[in-house]
Amino acid sequence: MTLSAGGRIGLAGAAVVGVAFGMARYAYGLTLPGIRADLGLSESVLGLIAGATFAGYLAGLLLAGRLAARHGPRAPTTAGGVCGAAGAVIVTLARSPEPLAVGVVLAGSAGGWVWAPYSDIVTRSVPSRQRPRALAVITTGTSGGLVLLGGLAVLAAVGSWRQAWAGIAIAAVAAALVNVRLVPRTGAAPHRKGRSGTASLLAALRVPAAYSVVYFAAVVVYFTYAADVLDRGGLPAAAVPALYAAIGLTGMVAVATGALARRAGSLRVAALCLATVGAALALLALGGDSVVATAASACVFGAGYMTGSAVLAVWTAGLVPEHAGAAFTACLVVGALSSVGAPALAGAVLPGLGLGPLLVATAAVSLLGAAALLLYGAARGAGGGTGR
Repeated sequence: MTLSAGGRIGLAGAAVVGVAFGMARYAYGLTLPGIRADLGLSESVLGLIAGATFAGYLAGLLLAGRLAARHGPRAPTTAGGVCGAAGAVIVTLARSPEPLAVGVVLAGSAGGWVWAPYSDIVTRSVPSRQRPRALAVITTGTSGGLVLLGGLAVLAAVGSWRQAWAGIAIAAVAAALVNVRLVPRTGAAPHRKGRSGTASLLAALRVPAAYSVVYFAAVVVYFTYAADVLDRGGLPAAAVPALYAAIGLTGMVAVATGALARRAGSLRVAALCLATVGAALALLALGGDSVVATAASACVFGAGYMTGSAVLAVWTAGLVPEHAGAAFTACLVVGALSSVGAPALAGAVLPGLGLGPLLVATAAVSLLGAAALLLYGAARGAGGGTGR
């Protein structure tokens, strides 16, 4: 069976994004207990390394555009694969905090390198009707990565945390080879000159950027405190990798994001995702001691999280198809800054507020964001179409 251009690029992109986002980005938190016990690092050092992963991701986002401008959009996806593989190998072999930090930051940067360039690759190599589906498939690769990460977490629990990182290194190499084989090399994108071009780009992205602030803040709060909620609720240790696997499995529904956006409009899909993530946060806050409630929360969150990522790619590509990568990168940078600020704010109010109320408050913000998007769409008549 011969795959179409959209199918080949979607498959390669899903593999690369799945390893970079679904595995390398979240592996540090899952393997943290083993790293702490093996290397004997303090909480402050471990926290600094965790924060540095966001710096690596942001650096990858900002550098990917420059590399793509010189060598075409496939170049940063290759660079991201190399960073993911090299970082995972360094972490696997680390015996002290310095190489551990270098490896974790390199692995964390992979997501920044690889995700946005696929918007340019798809808009330049895939027929317009196939683009929303290809972008959704690429983003949904994160779900497969999370499922594999859940399996590696079990391996780490019965063996060593180093085995999990070795598995990520192997997966990163395999994904990079698939990417080079299936994704065509294209030239550098034409440069948009002048302030008017930048101003029009920013004007087009006001609503997706506002969505990114709320969406990424809610998502990072969920991922930051989910394991803590399960631990406080007295659930077994296996509940954490099961939670990640459930998020990955239910997130597979995001492959339909392109078709859903065509029918309902990207803005309405984005609002639905914010409402879904808010509901998942509320379930986690109110039922953290219940296996049924946490399982339901993970399933609801998986669908909202993955569809929320996919619709952002579809949305920005529809709004600015001639500069899809730059548009997506701009929203991801906004989201990265929100991802840094949200945990800091949550950590500041947590002692006085408590974990449950903090999650409920975040859920309320997410639900209010959904309502605001729907009101804006109703006022502007933004119904159908992926780009409106």
